[in-house]
Amino acid sequence: MRIDASGTWRATRTPDGPVATHLRRVGGDVVLRAWGPGAAWALEAAPALVGDTDEDESFRPGHPTVAELHRRLAGLRISRSNAVVEALVPTILEQKVQGFSAKRSYQALVRAWGEPAPGPPGRAGLMLPPPPRFLAGAPSYAFHPFGVERKRADAIRRACCYAHSLEETTTMSHAPARRRLCALPGVGPWSAAEVAMVALGDADAVSVGDYHLPHDVSWALAGEARGTDERMLELLEPFAGHRGRVIRLLVAGGLRAPRYGPRLPLQPIAHI
Repeated sequence: MRIDASGTWRATRTPDGPVATHLRRVGGDVVLRAWGPGAAWALEAAPALVGDTDEDESFRPGHPTVAELHRRLAGLRISRSNAVVEALVPTILEQKVQGFSAKRSYQALVRAWGEPAPGPPGRAGLMLPPPPRFLAGAPSYAFHPFGVERKRADAIRRACCYAHSLEETTTMSHAPARRRLCALPGVGPWSAAEVAMVALGDADAVSVGDYHLPHDVSWALAGEARGTDERMLELLEPFAGHRGRVIRLLVAGGLRAPRYGPRLPLQPIAHI
């Protein structure tokens, strides 16, 4: 993706082939243009991508903090990319490392193995992610220059071997979809929830096992500076069906628990 003064550029792979899309706001509408073999697919999927299909009518938060965020951030929507493997690869990269390191690894991977996206000259520099078939066939040591050790590399390669089965989750209801994701070795509840929120538009997805999230939820909802997964789930239970939406509101609202102690140092492995 790239965001500039003209709007948002996005490159993705669809069942019909690669596509580049450009989204811009015009008044109260979002106008989307698409180029490439997957253009028709992207145009049809556009309402879900921008959150127009998000159903939040049943969301009536009683907690004052959540209610205020819901009022203040009224434009927040749970979008749906319908691109499961595309969301899963960077999610696996985020396992057990700092987000900055994971984003840097994914950026390097796309620049090295991706390809230019279709479209007009204005999209110069926009890259498509590598196709799953390529990632499935790449040896684990080829990921090392991107700062990715064998465990995460093997998880990505394995996921891409089952790309077709994983993409089928876009046609399933949310609970069975998360179960299928978790059935893949190297994909646990945290990864499944992260993917379900982005790719499947699951407004109830909760990333159990996150390092900071239990603290942030406990702080925002109960004033407790430290929390556990169990405490987080207890506090989110009244919002069943919209637990992921509540988390998205807390994050967008900038509510963070107090941080204690020094940050973990970055541990680059690319040159080891």
